[in-house]
Amino acid sequence: MSPVSKIVVDQPLLKVGCTLGEAPIYDASTSTLHFVDIEESKVYHLDTTSLDYTVEQFTDPITCLALRKNGSGLACVASKGFALLEGNSTLKYINQPLPKNHMPHIRFNDGACDSKGRFLAGTIHSKNKGIPGQLWRYDPADGSCVVVDEGPFTDSNGLGWSPDEKTLYFTDSLANIIYAYDYDDGDLSNRRVFADARAQGLPDQTFADGLCIDSEGCVWSARWDGSRIIRFTKDGRIDAEILFPTVLRVTACCFGGPNEDQMFVTTAHCGAINGDASRQTNFPDSGHLFVVNLAGKYKGGNWRYPFTG
Repeated sequence: MSPVSKIVVDQPLLKVGCTLGEAPIYDASTSTLHFVDIEESKVYHLDTTSLDYTVEQFTDPITCLALRKNGSGLACVASKGFALLEGNSTLKYINQPLPKNHMPHIRFNDGACDSKGRFLAGTIHSKNKGIPGQLWRYDPADGSCVVVDEGPFTDSNGLGWSPDEKTLYFTDSLANIIYAYDYDDGDLSNRRVFADARAQGLPDQTFADGLCIDSEGCVWSARWDGSRIIRFTKDGRIDAEILFPTVLRVTACCFGGPNEDQMFVTTAHCGAINGDASRQTNFPDSGHLFVVNLAGKYKGGNWRYPFTG
């Protein structure tokens, strides 16, 4: 087995102090990084050249973002469904598919768009109410919104496509598994385990969170409570990791920068989601934004696309 290469990053790019930083997405046309704080219902817009940023405050939690192909602003998934961000903290839902009796107990979480602009996003489960996490697909071409995998999943999380778009990766966080599907123009089949974190020796009580995919088709998976990001090769083996010794909860990542060789990383406060806030003393940068210089090593690939609605 080849040794695992390690990169250590111990200084944040920006001390934003998110409670639950998530869902970074980079817009190359404006050098802007967009990301969210789910628990605070905020969306950040960072000029990565000047490091100036603005923040929009919403009533509903915004859980993931997508650039738009045919309109201004951003598309997003919010707690109740698929929506548009129209500027000045204005949220416009375009589809709210959750059953009314589920709405008080669950919400949407992470998602991404395929090359046709369809938005795939998963929900989190409610163990107490027996409501499973599911994977949904919204198609702006005809306005349809359907469940494409009924699960049952725990907390649906990071997803994205292989460079040829023939494989979809999808994370079931509390199960600690990244699944792979055959993907054919919006249709999913042959769900299988791509990476089982526990089986590869990653510690219990650390969990797979958001992900991104590089130009080689390898999957970078953030580790909640694990202080790192893991790189899985195309056959699901670990061959690299980025360590964040001053962070406990690493949540999500994306490639960006002029050469797509900078990785932007969001994190969460130790007290987020009923966590132990006292651990913040040992992990003081939890909740801040990081960037990892991967020039000469790795570059981002085509793994998610703009929304076409």
